[in-house]
Amino acid sequence: MPSSSPSKVQRLCLYDSTELEQVIRDMARQALALLPPGPCALVGILRRGEPLARMLQQQLALLSGQPELPLFALKVKRYADDLSVLHAHTALTESAELAALDLANTQLLVIDDVLYQGHSLLRTCAYLSSLGAQQVRTAVLVDRCVSQQPIRADIVGVRLQVAPGDIIECNVPPYEPQFRIEVVRQSH
Repeated sequence: MPSSSPSKVQRLCLYDSTELEQVIRDMARQALALLPPGPCALVGILRRGEPLARMLQQQLALLSGQPELPLFALKVKRYADDLSVLHAHTALTESAELAALDLANTQLLVIDDVLYQGHSLLRTCAYLSSLGAQQVRTAVLVDRCVSQQPIRADIVGVRLQVAPGDIIECNVPPYEPQFRIEVVRQSH
């Protein structure tokens, strides 16, 4: 009986922390141009969207000379770190803090790590709209350019077109020790 060889995992670092710091600065510049004067807030999708939102929050304050924008974390779950762990529905945990805001008069910028099929951003925007939000913009660190939903990001750090079976991993402190983007490929 022939033995099947075990599959190997190949990891390739596409962007390291130095390169990503520049990407975050560029995203902050785009956000400054996109966000109108007046009340604004950031919404970071947990897990990795929230620390990315903090990075943008700090860069926006540095670039504008204004105080840091309010930041709210929102728990949305569609994928785990392994794309094979796909939830049947995009689960969203409602936020009492966001519900208490005057969202009709607040420009929101939603931040996530990877735009893959678009389910998480679509669910988030629909939820914010149900709370009365009139103006919602989106920003992602990585757009895989394969969204299946009618959603796009207004601000994109990097666009990566990789093989369908490849996984894009955004390593974002505090969840990982180094800020980097890797592609993970199974080889047989």
